[in-house]
Amino acid sequence: MKLNYKKDLRRIILFYWAVPILTALVLFPLLPIILNYPPDSIDNQFQLEFDGITYTQQYILLVFLIIFFSLIFLLIRVFKISKSFSILEKKSDSLSKKEISVLILKIRSFCMNTPYLLYFLEILVPLIFLPVTFMIIKAYPLTIIKICLIYLSFFTLGSVISLIFSKNQFRRILMVLHDNYTEIMDDIEFGLASRRKSEFKSLTSKLILQLFPLVLISLIITSLVGYVQASTQTGDIYYESYRTLMEKQFNHPFRDQQEMRDTLEEIGFLNDAHLYFMIDSSGNYITSDHSELQPFFIKYTLEKSVSEQGRTYDYFCLDVEGIATKCITLDGQTYFVGYLYNTQQPQFLKFILISDVILFMIIFVILLYVSASLSKDIKVVTSKLNEIASDNRNEIRLNHNLAITSEDEVADLVMAFNVTQRLIKRNVKQIHENQDMLMEKERLASLGQLIGGIAHNLKTPIMSISGAAEGLSDLIKEYNSSIDDPDVNSQDHHEIAKDMASWVEKVKEYTGYMSDVITAVKGQAVTLSEAENITFDVEELVKRIDILMKHELKSALIYLNVELHTSEKTSLHGDINSLVQVINNMISNAIQAYGGKPEQTIDFIVDQTDSHQLMITIRDYASGLPESVKAKLFKEMITTKGKNGTGLGLYMSYSTIRAHFGGDITFESEKGKGTSFHIILPL
Repeated sequence: MKLNYKKDLRRIILFYWAVPILTALVLFPLLPIILNYPPDSIDNQFQLEFDGITYTQQYILLVFLIIFFSLIFLLIRVFKISKSFSILEKKSDSLSKKEISVLILKIRSFCMNTPYLLYFLEILVPLIFLPVTFMIIKAYPLTIIKICLIYLSFFTLGSVISLIFSKNQFRRILMVLHDNYTEIMDDIEFGLASRRKSEFKSLTSKLILQLFPLVLISLIITSLVGYVQASTQTGDIYYESYRTLMEKQFNHPFRDQQEMRDTLEEIGFLNDAHLYFMIDSSGNYITSDHSELQPFFIKYTLEKSVSEQGRTYDYFCLDVEGIATKCITLDGQTYFVGYLYNTQQPQFLKFILISDVILFMIIFVILLYVSASLSKDIKVVTSKLNEIASDNRNEIRLNHNLAITSEDEVADLVMAFNVTQRLIKRNVKQIHENQDMLMEKERLASLGQLIGGIAHNLKTPIMSISGAAEGLSDLIKEYNSSIDDPDVNSQDHHEIAKDMASWVEKVKEYTGYMSDVITAVKGQAVTLSEAENITFDVEELVKRIDILMKHELKSALIYLNVELHTSEKTSLHGDINSLVQVINNMISNAIQAYGGKPEQTIDFIVDQTDSHQLMITIRDYASGLPESVKAKLFKEMITTKGKNGTGLGLYMSYSTIRAHFGGDITFESEKGKGTSFHIILPL
């Protein structure tokens, strides 16, 4: 069997390559802009000397690690599932139904779980590798946090896209399985219905899983961009203000360092948290409050500030900037002097965080409410479908239409449900009518069989009674003629009376047998029209079967081997007529299984199990059942008798045992060795 699944698996692998790469390509130019990296500080000799690795190298390494681990995990799972598909393709004909079911369940589990496992893996991998990588290059904690948030946001967005796409592809694979193994898939899905809560994820959790990250990503990116822009604007204001002041004061040569420091102090500070600095060309520096300057700030000031019109920066993503002007003093030593200021906006950051938390809670509650509302609408339809397919008493309930309370796809679902319910109700009515007709046909056929049995079973006792009547008639004539005969003594009269009494006993015996036959036949004649639940014993059951099947067994020259492995007085409660009809039907099937071959045996075994159940076994030693029949037995009406059978017998027998006795029927059949049917009844 050829299964078209490889194209879908290739698409899944390709997509899990493409989405992270596209995400990485989009993020690559955006990251420096969003996080406001210092100008001319990445992908050059400056960064290589400072960090030992460029921005592009960092980025490629991180993206490779993120994609590599996810794809290795995916390829391992795809390899395993491809093996299962390969076995189904090559060995499907030689595998048992159970083995095929195991393979299908494995593939089904793969298709259901892989998108979610990859979803969490694609989020978990950046959380591990991003902090480790930036800690290796000794980045500042604030820098690590900001970069990790941006990376995580974009790759989480990519993982959500991958999840949505891959689920559609995996759904196509499941459809391939369903189309090729419809019967087995139906059985599996029917079995899964009994453990619905443990097997499936709720609609609410799935919606939150897919929409919640998008909300979180939006809040993170919006907040970061907003904060960075506010910080940038603050830096622009400080820069322009200090630049204006310094252009007026630093437009002449200076005699020494002290004069430069006096000039800086004379200008003053725009904020008490600011400080001035002086850095010589060797990297030595002094500050107004004797605090340390970071190496990045010193290096950037010396190498980049001139080309950036005096503006200088501290490390990536830090809200620290400065303005520097180059001055030449005595002895030819070059100095950079200026101001260092912090562009952080604590109040604005606090406002953003509080707003994000409040907005997040509001959106989360709304998302929960919407998803729960949608889930509730669908659950209403589900609960009604469960009512229709109620297993409590093998009933279906088709009397309640659902109200249409929305104008969306749920309304379409409700309308489809109502239409389906109406059609099912109409079809069920038609099925009942057809079933009644078939049952009437089967009842008439059974009555015809009973009448044939009656004719044969009553023929012998009637002929015997007729013979007895003739014997009695002869004895009456003999007695009448002997009344006046002097040679007839009292002894002769006693002998005549004895012969007459013998014939009377035989008549009683024959009439008793006829009464038993009529009683048994009367019960079977009404078995399909009304049920009578009574308490009866095994002896009564075996007696009725013997009476009713004697003619058919004798005509076919088949021997019924009765074995009782329990007491004859073992009691059962139920409709004995229905049970007799079921057993007779199975014995008749066993007779027909021999195809007219005489001198054969059918075992009729009654045994009591350890679990307080009675097992009745009807076993023949004929050719066994075909595989096509075994697969459909008890599930639909099927016959091996061609035009001479309706297939209703065993189908109705199974229903009778389940409905009237709360029991079960199982079977075993081996080609060339025969078939055994087991009727299991609770005691």
